[in-house]
Amino acid sequence: MLEHHVRDYISDKLSALGINSDPYGVELTIVFVSVVIGIAIIGHLITHHIIVRTIRNVLHRTNEPLSDAFSKYKVLEKLTLLVPVMVLDLLIPLALGHYTLLSAIADKVLSISILISFIRLVFALLDALNDVATFKGITRRMPVKSFVQLIKLFTFFVGLVVSMSILANESPVIFLSGLGVATGFVMLVFKDTILGFVAGIQLSANRMISLNDWIEMDSFKANGSVEEISLTTVKVRNFDNTVSMIPAYALVQNAFVNWQGMSDSGGRRIKRAVNIDVNSIRFMTDEEIESLKDIRILREYLFEKSKEIKAYNDELDEIPHLGNTRQMTNLGVFRAYLAAYLRTNKDIHSYMMFMVRQLDPTPEGLPLQIYAFTNNTDWVFYEGVQADLFDHIYSIMPLFGLRPYQALSGHDVLGLKKN
Repeated sequence: MLEHHVRDYISDKLSALGINSDPYGVELTIVFVSVVIGIAIIGHLITHHIIVRTIRNVLHRTNEPLSDAFSKYKVLEKLTLLVPVMVLDLLIPLALGHYTLLSAIADKVLSISILISFIRLVFALLDALNDVATFKGITRRMPVKSFVQLIKLFTFFVGLVVSMSILANESPVIFLSGLGVATGFVMLVFKDTILGFVAGIQLSANRMISLNDWIEMDSFKANGSVEEISLTTVKVRNFDNTVSMIPAYALVQNAFVNWQGMSDSGGRRIKRAVNIDVNSIRFMTDEEIESLKDIRILREYLFEKSKEIKAYNDELDEIPHLGNTRQMTNLGVFRAYLAAYLRTNKDIHSYMMFMVRQLDPTPEGLPLQIYAFTNNTDWVFYEGVQADLFDHIYSIMPLFGLRPYQALSGHDVLGLKKN
């Protein structure tokens, strides 16, 4: 054996110097172990203070996000811990010599220590890469954290099997061959993990959801921004600062709304109607039309429409009568005014569709719907623009002789009784 030759060589050298040394004595074993520990410490110091610092400085100058992530999770520090453990694992059996049992125990302990250190290094490296992916925006396109967690789970499982094989002094293949029997149990225990991983792939492949997306899912009371996509759950920060945890597979199996397309488009839709009292709809007189020409945004419409109607009426051979001739209505002019008002409103998106349309009449009046998009998707801005728009609509309606519909209230009934 190599260790025997080394011990005999060192023992002969010590004897030549006049030092009695039994190659298998306790004293020489202690010396050997001390020397090995010293070599391990020196290796650790060299790795930590020279190699690691050099790598850290290079990363800081060339890739600062990666350098920050490595520092946060102490990737390089965990790497330096592997060096002394590997030195001990290599030299301790040599130092212990013929102490077979002690050497075997030390070998097993050190082998498992190397395995644990390696797994910790892999975990830290994966966390660092996940942070870098988040910094570069990659996590918006694919669920990197789900893949990281899956690799961690696989690494842990492999580490557990290898540890058992080291302790039992058997090949890992023997333990892996027994997994076929336990497949049902594994599927039951890791059901959510497997479903979550498959769902994560589907969410990523179909680009159904990404970090910071605004989603709404009523079945889970979720309405807010996606903060985290993990292997099994999706974390949503709701607008009231509550947090909803949604199983990843639920997003594939159930319906939800992703508002991110609206945010990316740069426009947020206004779709609201004001109910017109049908009893206030009528033809407009020439005097009313002339007075409305003072409204700048209506002048072109009134001029063109008056010209068109006059040309039509002049061609009639019938007796001039309201039933025969064309006339402007206050509702039609009001619709034209609102369309012009939307066109000139600086807060309305000019490159997206906008219109003013009538809906089916209801017992509550004739709905006149505004369909347009604001040029800013911010919620507060959107609500402000929408409120200002309908404030103006309700305030300007009497100028066109129109009334909004409103059901009788208790105050109205009391007023009728007094009259």
